[in-house]
Amino acid sequence: MNKQVEMFDIVVIGAGPAGAVSSALLNKKGYRVLVIEKQHFPRFSIGESLLPQCMTYLEQAGMLDAVEKATFQYKNGAAFCRGNEYEYFDFREKFTPGWGTTFQVQRDCFDKILADESAKQGVDFRFGHALTACEMNDQQRLLTVETESGATYQVQAKFVLDASGFGRVLPKLLNLEKPSTLGTRKSIFTHIKDNITLPHYDRNKILITVHPQYSEVWFWLIPFSNGRASVGVVAPPEVLENMQGSPGECLQQLISQAGMLADFLANAEYDSEVRTLGSYSCDVTSLYGENYALLGNAGEFLDPIFSSGVTIALTSASLAAETVHKQLSGLQPDWETEYSQKLKVGVKTFKEFVEGWYDQRFQKVVFSKQKSDNITRMISSILAGYAWDSENPYVQNPRRLTTLAQICQND
Repeated sequence: MNKQVEMFDIVVIGAGPAGAVSSALLNKKGYRVLVIEKQHFPRFSIGESLLPQCMTYLEQAGMLDAVEKATFQYKNGAAFCRGNEYEYFDFREKFTPGWGTTFQVQRDCFDKILADESAKQGVDFRFGHALTACEMNDQQRLLTVETESGATYQVQAKFVLDASGFGRVLPKLLNLEKPSTLGTRKSIFTHIKDNITLPHYDRNKILITVHPQYSEVWFWLIPFSNGRASVGVVAPPEVLENMQGSPGECLQQLISQAGMLADFLANAEYDSEVRTLGSYSCDVTSLYGENYALLGNAGEFLDPIFSSGVTIALTSASLAAETVHKQLSGLQPDWETEYSQKLKVGVKTFKEFVEGWYDQRFQKVVFSKQKSDNITRMISSILAGYAWDSENPYVQNPRRLTTLAQICQND
């Protein structure tokens, strides 16, 4: 074998939350870990409203203190608006034990904090490096990496974790991609100076607003601690294609139609780049294979409606780190039952609620006036990220949402 090939126990592709947390957890177990990241941090990323379940994994990885010191916006729940209707779930009032609060974060800063904390713990991070090939060699993975200058080098690892998010590096290299069963949607989003002064606006909650005419069109408003906010719209592509103007003009036009949201943002300053993202829901044929596993969005991304992306990413990071540790310790874990099936419990729960949002089953539940306190706590737990709690009836059988919607429809 070429003597210039570098040797690591684990190579992680991508330095976002899943990559930073998984690398830190494996480093704590004594492994030599390399993280390869194509971009340089800080960099913009979507997915800014964390769920309380995330806090457990940040604590496990030794990063919670750094995140708490960063003065991010405190978050204790999720609010929903439709016309003049306003409902909310307080994550502190939930069925599942654990964290009930979290933060709303600017991802450029948040992701850099996590990567920096992992590096401080001893993980080797290489920014501006991209993986171009991943092959088997002597029962290990041989990786070819290209730097920004065009130079290439090779790394050999006992195991590879793909935390590349929407980059989906291994799914593309290893032909693992398959279409999502979720509908095709497009989002337009930006950061604004929100200038919200209305006293009834709650900065401690993400606000999800349903368009008064199109039930499949919804908006997010995620306030930050510095008087700024992330705002975006998600819609079927045909709705946006039938509108006139630039993406930014379309976004502001739709917001102007959104009742309470329009009131909140009446004085907003749209001073940042407007971005678009389409056909983002995705899936793969398998979440693992010979000496590799996929984390977070590299495996399956659902939809931004319940801010589940970072939670799924960190859950996958924790599960994969434990399973990799077993494999490299010679215990021969069953990746299907110990990783894939465990992760899919929460993914399946979130997916049912995503589908329920767009077919209006969950909207009926949210805006029902006769909520049972106990059921409200169960739903609040899922919205807080505890979609893996097997004690929760709506995790045991997510299809119970259909029955609940029927009951709420008859209020």
